[in-house]
Amino acid sequence: EQGTAPQPRQDQSIKAPVPSPFHNRGPSSEASVDVLGQVLSHTMAEIHRRGWCDGTGGNFSCVVRQDPLELLMAPSGVDKGSVHPGDLILVDGGGVVVRGEGKASAETRLHLEIVAQTGAGAVLHTHSQAGTLISRWLDPKPPHGRAGGATAAASVQTASIENESIELASRERASLVTASVAYLQISDLEMLKGLAGVGTHQTEVKVPVLANDQDLARLSRAAAPHLGQAPHGLLIAGHGLYAWGKDLGEAKRHLEVHEFLLEQHWRQLQLQALLSGKREGGGHR
Repeated sequence: EQGTAPQPRQDQSIKAPVPSPFHNRGPSSEASVDVLGQVLSHTMAEIHRRGWCDGTGGNFSCVVRQDPLELLMAPSGVDKGSVHPGDLILVDGGGVVVRGEGKASAETRLHLEIVAQTGAGAVLHTHSQAGTLISRWLDPKPPHGRAGGATAAASVQTASIENESIELASRERASLVTASVAYLQISDLEMLKGLAGVGTHQTEVKVPVLANDQDLARLSRAAAPHLGQAPHGLLIAGHGLYAWGKDLGEAKRHLEVHEFLLEQHWRQLQLQALLSGKREGGGHR
């Protein structure tokens, strides 16, 4: 328009990025801890709504300071779906509460071990149905008289539906069990790409499964050798899933991916049982 001076173009590249409360690796301050507490509280409520930490199950932590190490987390024995930011506690590298009221969970030891071995900025622990079922099925130290995961994983089941052969590959089930650890092996699923470092569905991951132990110091020592190579997740038999990431946002994504993979594996086992029953019954529907 005549007589109107041209407006200069705004250079978006010179704008400083808005800090995200999901990125929690820097030094702590009252403000940053408060913001992170709001996001952690919201994240726990969302996880609770999905049925992954019913009752007082599960626990969730974020690193707010590296040196000296401090974790912001929920206190023990509370409903994780109704924890307000002011209810959160701050614990040090020895698991001692240094701010807030409430007791630190015994599982804090494993959170600290995961942070130490992986450099994680957040650790999320759930008690979902799928995580509990699959981890118990693969328990490397099953009760006397019950078949262990190695036996269950040994064979490849094949079924026929309308002339199509469907192979339920054993490589997508646990096939490596020792006296102290089992592995849930998963491959060729698109959702694997949600895990940091995975760029194609043509990938196989091995999620460690450890026997449950009420001695958390001993359990943490048992987990330590397996954490560095784990795909951002670990299962405790009959207990649940631990997932972690460089910050809270990544840890939440890894948790969702692992819970999806566990649910998918559970449904695969159900499908296998259904197909096996049809085969034994002569294929009648």
